Amino acid sequence: MRNIRPLKFIAALVSVVVVSSLLSVAVTAKNFSESYPVVVCPPTLDGLGSQISLSSKKTPFQRLQNRSTNTTQVEVLRLPVNKDSLVITSEGVAPVVWQSRSGSWAGGALCVGPASSQWFVGGAADVTTRGRLIIVNSGLSDAVVDVVTFTENGKQPVRATNVSSKNYIVIPVDSLAPGDKTLTVHVVPRSGRINAFMIDEQGKGLKALGGDLVNPAVTASKSVVIPAIPNQISKNTAALPHTLRVLAPGDLDASITVEVVSADGVFVPVGLNSRTISAGVVSEFKLDPNITSNLMAVRISSTEPIVAAVKSTATVSGKKDFVWSTVAPELVPLTMAITGLDPLITFTGENINVSLKVTLVNGKEVQQNVKGTDITNWRVPNNARSFTIVKVGTGTFAGALVSSANGYGYFPIAAGSLLTKIEVPDSNIRVLNP
Repeated sequence: MRNIRPLKFIAALVSVVVVSSLLSVAVTAKNFSESYPVVVCPPTLDGLGSQISLSSKKTPFQRLQNRSTNTTQVEVLRLPVNKDSLVITSEGVAPVVWQSRSGSWAGGALCVGPASSQWFVGGAADVTTRGRLIIVNSGLSDAVVDVVTFTENGKQPVRATNVSSKNYIVIPVDSLAPGDKTLTVHVVPRSGRINAFMIDEQGKGLKALGGDLVNPAVTASKSVVIPAIPNQISKNTAALPHTLRVLAPGDLDASITVEVVSADGVFVPVGLNSRTISAGVVSEFKLDPNITSNLMAVRISSTEPIVAAVKSTATVSGKKDFVWSTVAPELVPLTMAITGLDPLITFTGENINVSLKVTLVNGKEVQQNVKGTDITNWRVPNNARSFTIVKVGTGTFAGALVSSANGYGYFPIAAGSLLTKIEVPDSNIRVLNP
């Protein structure tokens, strides 16, 4: 009997330790929720037509200026948009918006999640411009946004702008730096769920001189790739002209080296090897490579972070247009909706090996594999609703080129929104019972 009590005490003590350990495990375990943020598409301004390519007829969306939080299913794979900016629950699929002015120009852009920084390398503020900067606030509270403009004359005064909740504003590009010809615009929100879009449209009197949507870069970098640039050859075998626009937005001058990549080979154009550009000043260079290929890419290495784009002249059905080919991020697994676009995808990289899955309008799936060195092209089937990058090696970049009845356009191959992981709060028993 004397030995029973100590044994009972020890057993009870062990039980307490075990239970405490289990409670500790339960308390410290973390729960997470995963989701894709909604994406935002630009509004359709007066005189423009707009269609959004989608991957499913069941995709939910909201009209931005509708104060209700209720969603509606699209019910089509290519959605015409008359006016409003749309907020789309695309579940990781990047929708593509295609805008045009009938008989004048066309261009494409990605519908993406709210961004903390957007660099638009394109546009002008001289007498020929009809460009607009559109800033969308998809959040439920008012936002403050800084618009920072750089030109051939350096950095301009910062313009702070208020955008009310679930609304957008349109800023004429010529008001950002009146009279200047070479613009780069940095949109930085102080608060709010902000997306910005830029239309670069030019004309002289009643004569249209083309236009395009300018796709943004998220950040400046010491190494940038512009993966898809049209190089149309005219009847006299001379390629239509290109202009490279570059900005080093920091405080130090940059030394840049430019490589042109095409089926004809890889080379550095004369004058663009270790070329110094001034900090804060937008620089432009003629880019007229003597190549026979109708497509090319540009790689730029720099001693300081830069942003860049290439403006190319193009013709469609005898009408003059221009295209802004912008930088693209390194390619990762993603899905992009391209219903009705029939894009030509250009991949660039030292060793290109991309596995793709194409989903057709009728729901069938087709496997594709694209391989090459330096640069290669792939035409998406014209009855495709989406394509998925299933697997891709490192150091590969891609962009899309689309020719339509109204004009020529470009957009980068990039994710519309990234999967976010959020910790779910738990009650802590040690807090409740210290």
